[in-house]
Amino acid sequence: MSNAFLQIRNLSKRFGEQVVLDGIDLDIPLKSHTTVIGQSGTGKSVFLKCISKLLVPESGSIRLSDSSGEIPQCAYMFQQNALFDSLTVFDNVAMPLREKSRISKSDLAERVRELLRQLDLEDAASKYPAEISGGMQKRVALARALITSPEIILFDEPTTGLDPQRKFAVFDMIRNYRERFGFTVIMVSHDVPEVFGISDQIAWLDSGKIKFWGSPATLLESPPRDLEEFLDPKLSTETSAL
Repeated sequence: MSNAFLQIRNLSKRFGEQVVLDGIDLDIPLKSHTTVIGQSGTGKSVFLKCISKLLVPESGSIRLSDSSGEIPQCAYMFQQNALFDSLTVFDNVAMPLREKSRISKSDLAERVRELLRQLDLEDAASKYPAEISGGMQKRVALARALITSPEIILFDEPTTGLDPQRKFAVFDMIRNYRERFGFTVIMVSHDVPEVFGISDQIAWLDSGKIKFWGSPATLLESPPRDLEEFLDPKLSTETSAL
């Protein structure tokens, strides 16, 4: 794509004899929201972990489209938030700055407090994760991801285990804060068709390859034949809402 911000080329990953990612090509536009869908066990989370360097691929490149440099700074939001129960909300959010920068204590405190204010978490700063609601825990995890001002945030199944109301609340949170902070989203999810409402692009991962990439509207208008059985039968009613 001409407006690609991040280019992923020939990305491959295997575990022993099992090929999980088989030469993936994908373009990510700047400040967009791309959601990768697919059956469980198709390698969606492995794909994210290769982008974030939590896993090392066998081959391929992940780089900015306008330079030879590698992927810019990105943050990773895990399925279950991965907050530290023994740390307060303030210290959970501050941890990436303490680990990755030499910022002064006063500047660190100012940045954390300002971000907590922007995410309506000021009153929770001294509380522990177990003392706040599930929705607030999601915002704390997002605050921790945002504290280093990443250009990309990777969301790994952010609504796993949530009921429909809370699921839509999380999607609204991601959409609202992406618009406010201007980061690029790459998300993997099994929530179809719910993710279509917040995604600019949908990528379908199947048998280790990206077999569809395009807008939700394009997918609904002419889905690949192999994808039809994966999609919810009610998707046809969603087309007019996009």
